Amino acid sequence: MFKYANGLLYPVEVQMPDPNFGQIMLEHYGGKDSEFSAATQYLNHSYNMPNPYVQELLRLIAAEELSHMEMVAVAIKKLGGPPLCYVDSQGIPWQLCYIDQSLDPVAMLQADAEAEIRARQLYDLHLTMTGDPGMQKMISFLGAREDVHRNLFEKAQNMIIQGAPPEQFKNLIREFRMSFPTS
Repeated sequence: MFKYANGLLYPVEVQMPDPNFGQIMLEHYGGKDSEFSAATQYLNHSYNMPNPYVQELLRLIAAEELSHMEMVAVAIKKLGGPPLCYVDSQGIPWQLCYIDQSLDPVAMLQADAEAEIRARQLYDLHLTMTGDPGMQKMISFLGAREDVHRNLFEKAQNMIIQGAPPEQFKNLIREFRMSFPTS
């Protein structure tokens, strides 16, 4: 079940409009390694994941990815970027082939960890392309969250490989919930 709470996960502050950078940020909205791709993939993987705790983890992270997408959308609008469509910065439409279709739990989590790595690399690249302090803070926050997600996916994958008892997987949910900054 999803619930919408009015308000952004992290503030989006833009000092000066920059439509060109807004166009670049479309990569995070509707590109191959976008927040939309991540949320869609993790939801799909959750429906095929046999472990109920890993299912929950995937759904929690998918919901957070949607909140990241919302932040990116607000940033694009504040930057004066183009209308929001499911396209990348080159105008190429989003494609279902961006989503991993694995059914094996270990392979799904590997694909999810790799998606987080690619998203982090993209945020790191785009961090160097803006001088706006507000955008730099937001991009840094989003990149750090990608690292948290990757770490949790890798832990879940290792636990499955090692045959950890189901109750140990509860710690992944607790760790996810504890990973949010308090300020």
